[in-house]
Amino acid sequence: MSCSGSTSVATSPAPISRDAFVGLDQLVPLYGGSMAPFVDLDNAASTPALRSVVEAVEAFLPFSAGVHRGTGYKSRLSTTTFERARELVGEFFGADPDRDVVVFTKNTTEAINKLVRSLPLDSDSVVLTTILEHHSNDLPWRGQVRTVHVGARPDGALDLEDLQRLLDKHAGRIALLAVSGASNVTGVVQPVHLLAEMVHSAGGRILVDAAQLAPHRSIDMRPHTDAGHLDFVACSAHKMYAPFGTGVLVGSRCAFRTAPDQTGGGTVRAVTRDAVVWADLPDREEAGSPNVIGAVSFAAATRTLTKIGLDRIAAHEIELTRYATQRLSELPGLRIHGPAVDAGPDAKVGVISFTIAGIDHGLIAAILGYEHGVGVRSGCFCAHPYIADLLRLDITESLAWVERARDDDKRGAPGMVRISFGCYNDSSDVDVAIAALEQLIVGDVAAEYLADRDGSFHPAGYVEPALFGLDTL
Repeated sequence: MSCSGSTSVATSPAPISRDAFVGLDQLVPLYGGSMAPFVDLDNAASTPALRSVVEAVEAFLPFSAGVHRGTGYKSRLSTTTFERARELVGEFFGADPDRDVVVFTKNTTEAINKLVRSLPLDSDSVVLTTILEHHSNDLPWRGQVRTVHVGARPDGALDLEDLQRLLDKHAGRIALLAVSGASNVTGVVQPVHLLAEMVHSAGGRILVDAAQLAPHRSIDMRPHTDAGHLDFVACSAHKMYAPFGTGVLVGSRCAFRTAPDQTGGGTVRAVTRDAVVWADLPDREEAGSPNVIGAVSFAAATRTLTKIGLDRIAAHEIELTRYATQRLSELPGLRIHGPAVDAGPDAKVGVISFTIAGIDHGLIAAILGYEHGVGVRSGCFCAHPYIADLLRLDITESLAWVERARDDDKRGAPGMVRISFGCYNDSSDVDVAIAALEQLIVGDVAAEYLADRDGSFHPAGYVEPALFGLDTL
């Protein structure tokens, strides 16, 4: 199949050189023994490291030492650097340095779980979350408080009318609205400041899971006196070109309990056999030795993203997403799920999920990876209820899915294929993926693929080569 007759859409050059990242265009092995430059279209899962981040880490490593209370020069410098990293991350999100606190965590999931355990909740409190959420902004709340889900419109966007109905129904008891800033399934961007106004008028607060939003759009928490103020923001550095194992929870100091959700070293002022005096924030919420390297990398990433300009990144990714959407829509049998890219410039970030009639999503992803060196993701992307909603699964299909899962068999499970962009991707990356999909759709597949019980596929008889000496680890 040829795309030579397709209408092209001009895409702007990436706002930052590909040379600014580690590992882009790395040669990887393909089925059959050849090598090809890796095309990374799985940025919603994790992004490659910026060289500026790696350089900041390398510059700091010779001076790295235990922070807080150490009297040696390295410890003093590490402490200063760690706290400066905290300031820079807070500034990136527009946090109030006096009224807000920046707490470092492992990732967004830990940040949200920390808030669940730290936020004072009455027995009759209600937390509103949405059908669009990643499991990490849904399951932690279910185990702690009555959790109610706001629905989605038929196109996959948040149903604001349903939100208002639920706010009216539970007014006076709403503790929090927990909402993703951008969906990791469809890329739909939420009007977070409007949502903040809505929930504040009902007496609640708002948490924005910014894991998918922060690398693509600027975020301003706004002053506490602003009706659209964001009470809490959580995100992960590994989705912001700093994959060194750090996340963050930023939010109002006064919202945290006086006792931490995890106890141990660093969380106290004094301890006797019978009494504990807890430390101030953020120390009491960062039990144990912190990931100082992660904090340095996170801060370095925010500096680079700010220097590039989130507006420039957004403009480029909007055009690239529009181009990819057009090219994908030309392929027979392919269906894109979620709001249209032309719904508005801020309607979605660069995440596109699709299905192809008659071909398992896991098989599509496997063929792209093994035979073409294109990295995508397939499945439900830790958002099972949203996927079921988008695919319009009926109760019989949903129950069958659950029963197979109980037997630890994910073969044939519903799902999609996801393409997700970073700020370095360009139209040539899209073209490689489109060419691979064209071959796949007409049956031009080199290997015979076997389905694993986890829902993935692999070529029969294929042995994965270890190119960088895994046997030495």
